[in-house]
Amino acid sequence: MTRVEAKLEAARDDLATYDGVLVAFSGGVDSSVVAALAHDALGEDAVACTAQSETLPEAELADAKRVAEEIGIRHEIVAFSELESDDFVANDDDRCYHCRTMRLGEMLETARGLGIETVCDGTNADDPGVGHRPGLQAVEELDVYSPLLAHDVTKEEVRAIADHYDLSVADKPSMACLSSRIPTGLSVTEDRLTRVERAEALLRQWGFDQFRVRDHDGLARIEVSPAELDRALELEFVETVRAELSDLGFDHVTLDLHGYRTGSVSPEGEIEHENAHENESGHGTDQGSERGSDDPVVSDVFAADSGTDD
Repeated sequence: MTRVEAKLEAARDDLATYDGVLVAFSGGVDSSVVAALAHDALGEDAVACTAQSETLPEAELADAKRVAEEIGIRHEIVAFSELESDDFVANDDDRCYHCRTMRLGEMLETARGLGIETVCDGTNADDPGVGHRPGLQAVEELDVYSPLLAHDVTKEEVRAIADHYDLSVADKPSMACLSSRIPTGLSVTEDRLTRVERAEALLRQWGFDQFRVRDHDGLARIEVSPAELDRALELEFVETVRAELSDLGFDHVTLDLHGYRTGSVSPEGEIEHENAHENESGHGTDQGSERGSDDPVVSDVFAADSGTDD
């Protein structure tokens, strides 16, 4: 038996000791593995639950529905709004704490309604101690169980277990909630979340795989993976994305030549994590940003000004 197989078996046997569990489920690889383990261990006594709000892209909700069906687990969807919280809207250093507290609170309430005592999330062994992670404080305070963490399952091992269960999300890039695209200190609004979601949908249509559109109060900063940077510099894409993002309400459209970097508008060291909505608990091996939250990096981007020439 390999090391990964031993951890898989231990986590599954552990979950089998519960009368039932509800899994905070985004459809990302971490929560999907927990859902697969729980369904394997408990069958109908395992439930996946997705919290739907303005910070969860519609494409991610559709993915969550699809993956839950793929696993065969019962899937519940609960709706709420982080924008009802002034602390969340303020978008300070603890935004993820406020978000996670609300989301997990919805999970706990749903679990109680179903007669389930235990809520699980997808925190893995690589998550604690890496960067600024206020969302993990909420997990601890609300006594949410993290089976991947408890059994020392790393992100690499999570993907191996996903392969074992033939999950289509085994290689899915991490995806944090839409609020992670808004610089710390700039309030989170429905308008900003909507235009970011629509802007990223456009990049997805163009076939980009790992990307973000950061909203610097009207300046769109596009990040794509270094491997996809050449494609983002092609004239047809530049002209299309400039026009489309201008129509969405962005005053300027820029391309960050540093490429995709997780948490690049968050406090230094803060990591986007799939469990943020699941963090995405929603918002791979992410690394913290080297940049402050107030720097739109105009100095080192290919800038396409959507306004008139001055």
